[in-house]
Parts: sequence; C-alpha cells; structure tokens
Amino acid sequence: MQLPPSSSPPSLQRYSLPSTLLPSHNHAIPMEALISLPSSHNFHLSPLPSKPPHPLPSLPLHHHHHHHSIKTHHHIFSPTKTTRLNAQVSSSPATTTTDLPGDKALAGDEKFNWFANWYPLAPVCDLDKRAPNAKTVMGLDVVIWWDRQEGRWQVFDDRCPHRLAPLSEGRVDPWGRLQCVYHGWCFDGAGSCKYIPQAPPNGPPVHTVNKACAAVYPSVEQNKIVWFWPSTDPKYKDILMKERPPYFPELDDPSYTSTMGTRDLPYGYEILIENLMDPAHVRYAHRGIMRVPKREVPGRAKADREGGVPMEITIETLNITGFLAKQELGYSKFIAPCVFCGSVSSLDIQDVSSTKPQQKQRRFMLIFMCTPVSPGRSRVIWVFPRNFRVWIDQLVPRWMFHVGQNLILDSDLYLLHVEERKIAKVGPSNWQKACFVPTKSDAMVVAFRNWLRKYSNNQVDWGTLSTGYLPPTPPREQLMDRYWSHVVQCSSCRVALKGLRTLEVFLQVISIASIGIVAAVKQGLMSTITRTAVVSTAVLCFLASKWLSHFIYKNFYFHDYNHAFK
Repeated sequence: MQLPPSSSPPSLQRYSLPSTLLPSHNHAIPMEALISLPSSHNFHLSPLPSKPPHPLPSLPLHHHHHHHSIKTHHHIFSPTKTTRLNAQVSSSPATTTTDLPGDKALAGDEKFNWFANWYPLAPVCDLDKRAPNAKTVMGLDVVIWWDRQEGRWQVFDDRCPHRLAPLSEGRVDPWGRLQCVYHGWCFDGAGSCKYIPQAPPNGPPVHTVNKACAAVYPSVEQNKIVWFWPSTDPKYKDILMKERPPYFPELDDPSYTSTMGTRDLPYGYEILIENLMDPAHVRYAHRGIMRVPKREVPGRAKADREGGVPMEITIETLNITGFLAKQELGYSKFIAPCVFCGSVSSLDIQDVSSTKPQQKQRRFMLIFMCTPVSPGRSRVIWVFPRNFRVWIDQLVPRWMFHVGQNLILDSDLYLLHVEERKIAKVGPSNWQKACFVPTKSDAMVVAFRNWLRKYSNNQVDWGTLSTGYLPPTPPREQLMDRYWSHVVQCSSCRVALKGLRTLEVFLQVISIASIGIVAAVKQGLMSTITRTAVVSTAVLCFLASKWLSHFIYKNFYFHDYNHAFK
C-alpha cells in the first residue's frame, strides 16, 4: 500500500479518478517515487561532489523538533519524453551497512517503551471545536476537545469519573467546559470537576475531591496535528518541556502545500508499517490504480506484465530510535514508533553549461504517521508537502484526492488483513522462519522486524490490554468500509457526501417533476418539441441520479478491488 500525495508534478504515476472530478494535469507520486526511484539509466548523472545527508543518519534518541529533511537532488522522471539533467546523490554515512539485516540475531537489553512516546491523534482540520472527538490509541480510549478558555486542544481519558460514561458522547457547554451528558458533570481543561448538578449548593464541595477529576493526557498541537503522550502519570505533566513529537518545518512553511488525510485500517500497526516500507508491491497490488514507469534490466528478458525489477536498498544506523534506509537515489527514515518519511529535492536544468540562473528547487516529502490502535487495528495519517504547483490544492477540493488515496488503501487491504492472521498463526517471533525474503527489496521490512524483535519482543507492548486474539474477520463489505474508517473522520469528505446526497435527491425530484408536468398538461397545450425536451430532461436526470448514487456508494462507502481482472 503506497499512497500518492494529493497532487504532484506532471511526470509521475497517476491514480484513477473519474475524469469529470479530477483535472487531467493532476498526477500522483506514489511512495515508490521516493523509496524506489527510477534506475540510474534514466538519469544523466554528473560528477558532482557528494556529501552525506544531514541530519538523518544521526537518528536522535528523542527525535526533537530539530529534525530536518533529506536533501537529494534529482530531476523528476517523465515517461513521456527524454530529458537531460544533473542528479546529485548523497553518499552513504560512515557507518556499517548491512544489505539484509536479519541474517544475524540481534542482541541487546535496551527495550522500547511504547507508553513513553508521542502519538498523533488527528489532523486539526478534521476536528470539530464544537464537539468532543473520540479516538483510540494503544488500546486507550481518549477524547479530544477544544478548550476555549485556554485556546488549545485537550486530551482526556474517555470516561467520566462518576459512572465511567464516555465523555466523547458529551458536549462543550456554553461556559467552555467538557460536560458529560449522562449526569451533567462538567470539567475544565485541567480535568478539574467544576460542577456536579446533583450536589447540594450548601453541602460539602464534593466536586473538588481528586476522584471527581477527569484524567488528562499531555497533548500538543504541532504541524497541524494533535499529538498526545499516552500516560496520565503526574511525572509526565511537563513532558513537552523535555521532549517533543517529530517536527517537519515544511508543514508549517506557507510556501508548501500539505493536504492531509487519515484512515482507520482493519489490520495491525506492524503490517501497516512494513507495507509502507515495501516498494516492490506497488506494480502488482496497485495495478490499474498507480502506473509505475517501466525500466529494463540488463540481461533479463521480459518475464511478467508488470515489469518488476531488482531494488538496491540498504539499512544504516539501526538503533532503538529507528533506522535510516538508503536506496538507489534517496533515503527514507523510520522514526520509532510512528513516523516513516523521506524527502526528495529536484532541480530542472535546461543546459548543464548554461550560465542562466537555475530554477527554483522543487521539494516534496512523503510522511506517514502510523498509530497502533488496538490488536488488529491501526490508523494512518498521510501528508505530502511540496513547494511547487501549490495552486492545484487550492483549486481541487481535498475530498477528490481522498477518493484516489482510499482506492489505493482498499486495493491491498484484504491481502494485508489475511496476511496478519497467517503471521499470528505461526507467531510473530517466527516471522523470519515463515517468510522467505531473499532480495534487497525487502530490506526495510526485514529491518523493521529486526527492530521490533530487538527492542520490543516482536510486538507492540499493549500494557494491560489483552492481546491474545485478533478480532474476527467481518464480511468483506464491512472489512473494506470507507464510511466509518474515513468519511466520518474527514471534514472534507463529510461535507462532500452531504452535498452529493442533496444533488442526488434534487436530480430525482427534477425527474419526477418533469414526468408529472408532461402527464398533467393536455396534449394540445404543449408542442411536440417541448414535450420531447421535458421527457429527455426527466430521463437524463434519472440516469444522472442513478450514476451519482453508484459513485457515492463506491467512493464513500465500499469499493471492492478484484486483482484478477486488473
């Protein structure tokens, strides 16, 4: 599963959208453009001096906000024409490189603390300040709500201390407090209970007792995303002063566009992460959705329709904070536990010997934030910032991009759901025994499994949450549901669905009204031409409403994907 950004340069693969919905010049950059760039025979490499990327190889222990992007210069490959260009590829850092880290057993006593890290909850653009928003992360049910008094998002444990009713089903009252709608208890941004309707006004102030307070998690809004620290222990109250979530300056740079999306998925965090790290599956699992430029391999005859090729991927600086991966023309980085990202810079050069000023450097990033929700459940937030063709995202509605991105997620969703259950049968600790991964294209997947084995006993630490069984597999239509997993969580898609439903009803009304007019008007009062026009309008409106109903169902509720016919 590799998601394209919401829009991209006109030189890479496209994803499928109805031509009436997406401008023909809008294309998509799949993750393969980053972690498996076209082979060097497509590039005219110049003998420019190279230097190691900075500061990605360092992999800081707590990945503070000093994190910067990989800088790799290349020209965006166009399958439609041959272009001469210069490409500067950074040399690898001075560290030990392992082609397939997994042939040796990794040892170490250092363990990863899953409950001492920041986790992304939701893009701010998808949160409603007027109402509480429920989320689950690391098996913890939390509620996000806008504190008007403090002017910030707060994250509470999603249960009222009174009778454990979900606060996410409550409301923000006129005084800006979070109110439980079961018995009306009210809480401020610090979690203090400010009002208990059932307590006598002249009685003891029971609302001031510690047990009346709501549990508050440390939280912060950064890069237009709400993050939280999954512990209500008082010692973490000021954790933000010591440690911050991974920071990407491009997401706050006004010269960049950075349309976000999110989706809940019916397979676990481990499967989500390793799938994003796997460039080789794009040509096969997403056939018919993402077109990847084909390249020939010297000495190999054409052996399949899709044109899969060997990929050079090596792993560098793997430690408890994650790892760095080097590909043919770029780098990617896993920042434990949530972030998988990479950055590519490109520079068009018309003439290598020209003294004319060079064009503005084009840069785009692919950032995936992967959250463990519960065993067999995960959430991904994707964002693809870029500093060129920004106007496309200003003209094309966000929901149109989500249509294509959700289709990509759907196209390998069932494969991954079943794969997870097969791994559960053999046991996560037997992953490398059960799976045969002999090529370098799987280097990042193997590295992630090694990281998981070395620092976390092959699995997410769910704390006190029972992890004995995965949830049962529901019917296919429920498994690949889009409405609850995305639409209700996305402000843009919710509005689009409401508007399209209204248009569908309007078309049906016009169709019925037109037929009614023809039936009510006497034969002599309406000319044949007028009668034909009215009947044609009725038929066209009816057909348009049926097409629109089908489009709504496929793009907002359920869209199956049959690989056999792609």
